[in-house]
Order: sequence, then C-alpha cells, then structure tokens
Amino acid sequence: DITLWGLEIGLLSMTKGEAALFILTPEYAYGQRGCPPSIPPNTTVLFKVEVLDFIDSEECDAFFELTYEQQDRLPLEKVLKVAATEREFGNYFFYKQRFKIAKDRYKRALSILGRTSSSKAEQSQINASKLLLFLNLSLTYLKLERADRALKYGELALEMDQGNAKALFRCGQACLYMREYSKSRDFLVRAQCIQPFNHDINNELKKLARYYKAYMEMEKEMCCQMFDPLNSYG
Repeated sequence: DITLWGLEIGLLSMTKGEAALFILTPEYAYGQRGCPPSIPPNTTVLFKVEVLDFIDSEECDAFFELTYEQQDRLPLEKVLKVAATEREFGNYFFYKQRFKIAKDRYKRALSILGRTSSSKAEQSQINASKLLLFLNLSLTYLKLERADRALKYGELALEMDQGNAKALFRCGQACLYMREYSKSRDFLVRAQCIQPFNHDINNELKKLARYYKAYMEMEKEMCCQMFDPLNSYG
C-alpha cells in the first residue's frame, strides 16, 4: 500500500533484510500540498526503511498467463509454490481486514489445485495445500457473515481430515451463526474431544449454551402468549 512515488522506487531497489535511508524531494514525496499538519508544503523528507519480508508476485502472474494445458504440464512443485504464494497474499489481505480480496486470492490458489496425481505422495501434497485453503476460506466467509459458505468449506476440510479440530470448530461457529444449535454442539463437542483445553472451543461452547438458553426462553414465552388467550375463555 505504498502511495509515495519515491518510496516505491526505493523499495524496488532493496532486498530482504536490507535497511536504507531515502531522502525524497517534494516531487517524489508529498508535493506542493504536503501532508498537514505534520509535513508542510514543498518539504524534502527522510525515510528510514527496513525490508522485513515481502511476497513476490512475478512467478504467480506468469503462471496465470499460461493456458490450462500449459499449467497442467508444469511440475507439481511449481504449482504448489504458486498456490502457497497466492495463499500468502490472501493472508496479507485477511489481516488487513480486506476479506473479499482475501477470499478471491484463496479461491485463485484453489483453482490450480484441481489436478489429480497417480502418485499417493503427490496427491497427499495437493490435499495438504487444499486443506489449508479450505480452512482459510471457512474463516474468511465467517468474517463476511456468510455462514453457509463457511460451513461448506469447513465440511470440505473435514472430508480430507475428519479429526481436524480447526475445521470442526469453524463448522460449529457457522452452525451457531445460522442458529442450528444441535449441529453446532455436535461439531464443537467433537472439536473439544480432540483439544479439551482449547480456550476458543470452550468459549464457543459457553456462547452456544447462552444462545440456546435464550432461544428456549423465547420459545417458552411465545407458547405462553399463544395459549393465554385460550385460557382466558376457559
């Protein structure tokens, strides 16, 4: 999210782990307007920059320019690397709370993992990559308040790993959001059996108990309101 031209040029010259000082004249920085109140108009600014890490999109961009036939002919190692990079982009946008973009990057990664392999070892690698993406998509759809989609991807993750506590937890969260309390409890209890001391799972079960109690009280009140008029004519 770099907006200064000079800083963007400077970063392109750097490598991972490098630290640098950049003196940017106004035309490469904030220009004639400045950035009130901190930076006056026509100000030369000094930036100290350290590159901790970065995601290189060049390989991914080149990959998606290929035809499907060309992609299929690439070694699995290359495909898995591109999928992993796309997932990293998804993670970046997720933590920036740009969930729609994150969802699209995760799906983009998933789109290239549809190939099947005769080798069990290679298929295991593909499934491991898919599992991570299913879990990420389930959580992202929860953030987007699309519990039905979150449940779908959680269940896809469970098809690959029935004992995955995170997938069971996501499914439980999704069902709770949809007020499917019995299904939510089943998923969450299974997750708790696998990780009995998991703080998030235990808290979600407590939330479920509160929601279910409130739901039953509301149902009881509605029943009373329905039958009270009948009793008054008794």
